[in-house]
Parts: sequence; C-alpha cells; structure tokens
Amino acid sequence: MSTEPSTPTLIERILAYASLSIIAIALLSFFGTLIVGLNDRRALAEGFWPVVYGISMIGLPIGFALLIILLILTQRRRRHEARKLTGR
Repeated sequence: MSTEPSTPTLIERILAYASLSIIAIALLSFFGTLIVGLNDRRALAEGFWPVVYGISMIGLPIGFALLIILLILTQRRRRHEARKLTGR
C-alpha cells in the first residue's frame, strides 16, 4: 500500500463540487417549499414556487447520479494506481 495520498483529477473535483452544490440547492428549495406550503398552500401554485418545487424534485436525482459517477471514477483511478504500483 502506498503512503502517498492520491490527488483527485480535475474531473473528480468538478463532479464533487457540482454534486454538492446541486444537492444543497435542491435541499434548500425543498425546505423553502415546505415552509411556504405550511404557511400558505395557495402561494405554491403561483409565481416562482412551482419552479422552486421542480428544482427540489429534479436536483436530488441528478446530484445522486453525479455522486455515483464520481464514485466510479475515483475507484477506477485508485485501481489503476494500485496496479501501477504492483507492476501488473
């Protein structure tokens, strides 16, 4: 096992920040929709609230898919580095 920490690639960093920000925005929009819905349900049908609700419904699956892609890329890079160290 290598004692040197492996550095993530640019694509891995972009995927990590993108998934984190998309999930955070989706959760904020979900809680915003929840708070407005508890106060005035009719307000959710007007204005920009349907868009905010849509962001919360679409953002979480997209963020989850980006996390899975990030996991696959990271494991692939680590496997390649391990094979390189063992000489296979």
